[in-house]
Amino acid sequence: MKDIIDIFNKNYGYAYLKDLKQKGVHTDSIRKLLEEQVIEKIKPGLYKLTDIPVNSEQSMIDVNMAMPKAIICLHSALSYHELTTTVPSIIMVALPRGVKPVKVIYPPLKIFYFSNQNFAKGIIEEKTEYGSFRIYDIEKTIVDCFRFRKRLGEDIALEGLKNYISSSHFKMNKLLTYAKNGRMFNVIKPYIEAFIT
Repeated sequence: MKDIIDIFNKNYGYAYLKDLKQKGVHTDSIRKLLEEQVIEKIKPGLYKLTDIPVNSEQSMIDVNMAMPKAIICLHSALSYHELTTTVPSIIMVALPRGVKPVKVIYPPLKIFYFSNQNFAKGIIEEKTEYGSFRIYDIEKTIVDCFRFRKRLGEDIALEGLKNYISSSHFKMNKLLTYAKNGRMFNVIKPYIEAFIT
């Protein structure tokens, strides 16, 4: 069993079924590790060690491992960037329109479909000691929160914008460029003016 655990450890605590089989691991051994709760299933064909520390970043890494095309977005990204006092109970991810989502067992997800042009802008990769995940940068996140304000709640978008303006990271030009490109300029501009004055 130690040899199997070593395979997981070399991959930040994760392993795909096909990789385990290629290394000669029998499905009975995987089943036994699942029963003993040494590993858990993220999605069909993807497992992780159960003793990986649980935190919000870990859930985002799990999502990225299960759905490599998914980008952490909206309320989840706002929370990660520390621009909201509320923590969403689900991970919100963006996928390009037309991409079929993978069934993820854990963590709970909410998928938002973005146009290909909108999907590709503002992606950054965050690296941690347990792996990496892709997320939208602060300015893109705020603009997206305004775009989806009817589904998220306008209070979330406003809180994110207000906190961003009062932070040391505030970049007016970058935010307005995203707002123009995302057709949210006329929506966001009055709030920016109100929060700045």
